[in-house]
Parts: sequence; structure tokens; C-alpha cells
Amino acid sequence: MTEQYTPKLMRPDAQWREQLNDLEYRVLRQGGTEAPFTGEYTDTEDEGVYECRGCGAELFRSNEKFHSHCGWPSFFSPLAEDRVRYLEDRSLPGRPRVEVRCGTCDGHLGHVFEGEGYDTPTDLRYCINSVSLRLRRS
Repeated sequence: MTEQYTPKLMRPDAQWREQLNDLEYRVLRQGGTEAPFTGEYTDTEDEGVYECRGCGAELFRSNEKFHSHCGWPSFFSPLAEDRVRYLEDRSLPGRPRVEVRCGTCDGHLGHVFEGEGYDTPTDLRYCINSVSLRLRRS
């Protein structure tokens, strides 16, 4: 799954480090993961739009969010397909995954999983780090 990609929003690393706190930087810019059940939005049910914490791009709507009890906010679909991009992730031996990144700034959001038996319209679970998001409540 190699592709040429140039983010729509590019910033020098120093600017990212200045803008983001240590955890936000580790997740969004270095592909880290926040600890399960610690994120701000894991159990949030407020209405609104979830934006990328790095660049403010609108990514998910609250009506696409569901409780998967996995420890991270889960969504069954992005706001629109061009809002995210997908990369093959083979960082865990024997467990290939699909990484989800912001389509605007290329920040790491989390992973998407298919066919886990959740009753959603898409049969997908976008498992997204809370620290990658900001909820703009409606």
C-alpha cells in the first residue's frame, strides 16, 4: 500500500512540537497510542463534530460514534472519505492493521477494523485516539 502523498497542511516539526502537548505530539506526529479507557472522548455522548486536534479538519460526526467498549472512541464512518487516509500497518507481528490518518495534516488518528460483529451500518470500527480529536459541540 505504498502511495505518494503530500499533506494539504505541512508544518515544520518545531511548529508541531510548539502547538501540541507531549502526548498529542507522540500520537499525532509519531503514531503513538494513548492508554485505553483514559481518553477524553471514550464515553462522550455529546452531539457535534469531531475535528483533528492537529489541524481542525472535520473528521467524524457524533451520530457516527458508538460504544464498542474497546477503550477508545469508536466510529462506524468518517464524515467523508476524503477526510481520512489509510495506510497498511504491519507494526504488530502477525496482526496486520489499517492505520487511519487525517487527510489534511497526515496526523495519526488510530486504526480501522472490519467484520468484528458490531451492529453498525458499515461493519467497520474506526478506533480513534481521543487525543487526536477535538469535539466541537453543537
